[in-house]
Amino acid sequence: MPATDPYTVQLTSGVHAYVQPDGGWCLNNAGFVSDGTDTVLIDTTATERRALLLREELRAHGAPLPRTVVNTHHHGDHTYGNAVFLPEATVVGHEACRSELLAAGRQLHLIWPQTDFGDIRVTAPTVTYSDRMTLHAGGTEVRLIHPGVAHTAGDTIVHLPEQGIVFTGDLIFHGGTPFLATGSLSGSLRALDLLRSLDAGTVVPGHGPLADPSVYDATERYLRFVAELAAEGHAKGLPPLEVARQADLGEFGALRESERLVANVHRAYAELDGLPEGSPLDVAAVFGDMAAMNGGVPVACHA
Repeated sequence: MPATDPYTVQLTSGVHAYVQPDGGWCLNNAGFVSDGTDTVLIDTTATERRALLLREELRAHGAPLPRTVVNTHHHGDHTYGNAVFLPEATVVGHEACRSELLAAGRQLHLIWPQTDFGDIRVTAPTVTYSDRMTLHAGGTEVRLIHPGVAHTAGDTIVHLPEQGIVFTGDLIFHGGTPFLATGSLSGSLRALDLLRSLDAGTVVPGHGPLADPSVYDATERYLRFVAELAAEGHAKGLPPLEVARQADLGEFGALRESERLVANVHRAYAELDGLPEGSPLDVAAVFGDMAAMNGGVPVACHA
């Protein structure tokens, strides 16, 4: 099997993770919980073709099509495939996930107009919650937890307490650089404390291979690196791009999407300026700076 092909891992009876290598831009992870009668799907994919592959993978593992699709946040790589599972499924997410998704519309088309996303119908959650919500897939308890503003304003952690499994959404990029442009640096640090408190031994990140709780420490080191870097640059009045270009990435140089550093500095600057967590940034400026960090080439969607 080519290293770029999606693959499914059975985590425990009735619980599977769906991993899309290499975990870069537009290649997220998903998962499903099923007792053979009822299925809860966690996230979809960035393209219609990939969503159809995910649907077939559920069937191949004896899971009926889901009655419930949970979106961990509004970004298109996690939500563009929602419509493939209609009308059988109800889409569930945090209330801010719904509003952000409706506001963002065909968000990936705007960033990557040359990518063939297929027949995409923007499909927002029709059932929302504000703090916590519990679903059941057969006998499995599926807890939805809002960590506050972190990767986005509408993140959802999916926790299976009896199985010791957590689906983090994009609070965690395993092997990839965190991305804070639509969220909060300080909120992301708080979210790590929440994830640790769940005491789950198996961590399904939003992107990248499966992990254990040590991934929280690695993520925290990076976030604190960004905070320190941004504080120094902000105090000197340097623009985010200059700060990012001058940075010594050290251990973080091995992470995918290192160009995201400049986006994260933009977010840190906004918080240092006293703006509310999750305040909109200038998307054109952020992606322009990432392209500059990427050798003058716009970042590419891998889907």
